[in-house]
Amino acid sequence: MARALIPWDVRTPQLFERLRREMDELFEDIFGRDGGTEWLPAFAPRTNIAETDTHYEITVDLPGMKPEEFTVELKDGQLWISGERKQETEEKGKTWHRVERQYGQFRRVFPLGSEVNADQVQAEYKDGVLRITVPKSESVRPRRIEVKV
Repeated sequence: MARALIPWDVRTPQLFERLRREMDELFEDIFGRDGGTEWLPAFAPRTNIAETDTHYEITVDLPGMKPEEFTVELKDGQLWISGERKQETEEKGKTWHRVERQYGQFRRVFPLGSEVNADQVQAEYKDGVLRITVPKSESVRPRRIEVKV
């Protein structure tokens, strides 16, 4: 009788833990590792975003792509990065044993706010990494106020 009073997940924690891990992996494959509310396709380049007092710095991993295969746009306070990584074509006489690289169209949109200096945005692509610097406008930068004694 006492066994019937123990919740099911307490009796078999390994089963539910394994199911939870598999569901987490499924959702990461569909929505991306960051689990954002925006749906991410199978290929969504990994991105880092940093902020300083003067600017935002966005780095995007785009290995094997050429600059003409993606675009960077600033629209209404949002940074849009989109493009397409083409799939390699199969070659005769080659047997594929594993295909893990991801291909397809992608679009990443990052809200930065309307207080950015759009005229001074810089983008540099080197060694498969796209680095974008978006300066903040003077009106939103922190100002140090001198305290008089």
